[in-house]
Amino acid sequence: MYFHKQELQFKSTPDKPDAVYARKLQEVLGGQYGEISVAMQYQFQAWNMHMPGKYRDMVFGIGAEEMGHVEMLATMIAQLLEKSPLGITEDAVQDDPTVAAVVGGTDIQQGIVAGAGARPVDSNGNPWQGSYITASGNLLADFTANANAEMQGRVQVARLYHMTDDHGVRDLLSFLLARDTMHQNMWATAAAELREKGIEDFPVPNKFPQAKEHTEFSYQYLNFSDGKQAGDGPWASGPSFDGKGEYSYHDGPTSSVPMPPPTHPDVRFYGTTELPNVVEKTAGLVQDKLNKE
Repeated sequence: MYFHKQELQFKSTPDKPDAVYARKLQEVLGGQYGEISVAMQYQFQAWNMHMPGKYRDMVFGIGAEEMGHVEMLATMIAQLLEKSPLGITEDAVQDDPTVAAVVGGTDIQQGIVAGAGARPVDSNGNPWQGSYITASGNLLADFTANANAEMQGRVQVARLYHMTDDHGVRDLLSFLLARDTMHQNMWATAAAELREKGIEDFPVPNKFPQAKEHTEFSYQYLNFSDGKQAGDGPWASGPSFDGKGEYSYHDGPTSSVPMPPPTHPDVRFYGTTELPNVVEKTAGLVQDKLNKE
């Protein structure tokens, strides 16, 4: 059950309108690592979780908080667009508001489609996609993905912080940066606890028996680049991160097999092969008669 309370978690009021910055802020709202993505990602992870208790409660709780962050950013964007000038003074473009908006770097659809409001899109106007979210049902995989999402999101918010001198906007971004700090630490802590308690472990999925994989390749670093210094890394020698093997370094692959011959699908896919045209036409007619499509 959801209940909306008409309050914000933190103040979201800019000092002045700025339609150009409103477009930039769309990235951390509707981009791949924006607040819509993490809000939906955490909600679906909780809905798909097979284990009751503190992990499920935590994911539900943080997902609900992220919905509040969506609301704060949408509110901020709408206020940045309110009474916002086009930002172009040259008469040549000022006479045409659409041209002025394009030249000024604003998002025209924020005005035409959303009526001076936020949209579920990124800073280039690309619609938010459900394919951005990760909800696998494996907690170690999901919590690791969550940490990455929070890291990428915090990088983008930090960059946006330096793209404005608006105190009100910076104040909100400072709050979001602080929450991203907590969330990064939280997901990393939860992932570490899963390993410590033996609930999950690397390699993910840990329940798949490694004996069924070609273990001779499991801990080989295969260098497919002419850069040589990768062999100096801790991933190229010594004990593996999961503690279940020893890394080794190899220039190029340690195995190879001949390329199989070209495939020959049903001739009615009409791909070009080395067979004579007349042969394939005849084969197609025969298959039509046999299959009675």
